[in-house]
Amino acid sequence: MSKATRRDDEVVKSSGNVFADLGLSSSPEDMLKVEIARAIAGTIRKKNLTQSAAGKIIGVDQAKVSALLRGRLTGFSVERLVFFLLKLGRDVNIVISREHAD
Repeated sequence: MSKATRRDDEVVKSSGNVFADLGLSSSPEDMLKVEIARAIAGTIRKKNLTQSAAGKIIGVDQAKVSALLRGRLTGFSVERLVFFLLKLGRDVNIVISREHAD
C-alpha cells in the first residue's frame, strides 16, 4: 500500500500469536508467559491498582510492574509470574491435555 493510500489507524486482526504477527519466533514458554502476564494485567486493572500498589502486593518495585505490563517479560520466569497471580488473589489451575500432533 502506498503512503498516499495507507491509513495509520488501520487495524489488523491478530492471529492470536503476537510473536508471529510481528515476524518473531517464539517458544511455548514465551507464549505461556504472555498469557500469564495478560492475566496479571487484567487483575491489576480489575482491582484498580496503581503500579506501585501492585508492586507492593507481589513484592517487586514499580519499574518491574511497568515492564511486566508492557510485555517486557525477559527476567520473569513462568514460576515467578504464577506466584504474582497467586499474590494478587487469583487461583491458578494447570490442565495437562493429551499430546498434540506436530
